[in-house]
This record gives sequence, structure tokens and C-alpha cells, in this order.
Amino acid sequence: MCQYRQVSNYYVLCGHSITEPDVEIKCNSPKCIFSPKHPATCTGPSCKEKCFQYHQFPQQFSPHVKAKCPNCA
Repeated sequence: MCQYRQVSNYYVLCGHSITEPDVEIKCNSPKCIFSPKHPATCTGPSCKEKCFQYHQFPQQFSPHVKAKCPNCA
């Protein structure tokens, strides 16, 4: 299933965090309606029964950057 990646950079030298915009990670599965591999002909009730209709739980990352944030630099 497709999912989102959420990144919030923590800047060690000033203690600030900056959250980046979410990025959608495509799964390339024909059974996921958000995937580029999902057939355009797959619609209606049969699609809702056999294909994923929602995103997977987002990947969340909080890397610690050994620098000041762009606002403090």
C-alpha cells in the first residue's frame, strides 16, 4: 500500500525542529488505488472489495542535524 513519509528535522545546535511537507511513497501495486500501477478500468464495488482504499500508516523520521536551523544560521 502507498504511504506518506513525514520528516521533522531536529537541529541540535539551536534546539529547533522544522517539519518538512509530507511525501507520498508509491507502492506500485495494482491492488492499491493510489498506485500508478492500479488499472484505470478497476472501478466501482468490485474495486472497493479487492483493492486497498486507504494509505498505510505514515513513516515518521526525526533526524538530528548537527547544525543550526535555517532561521538561526
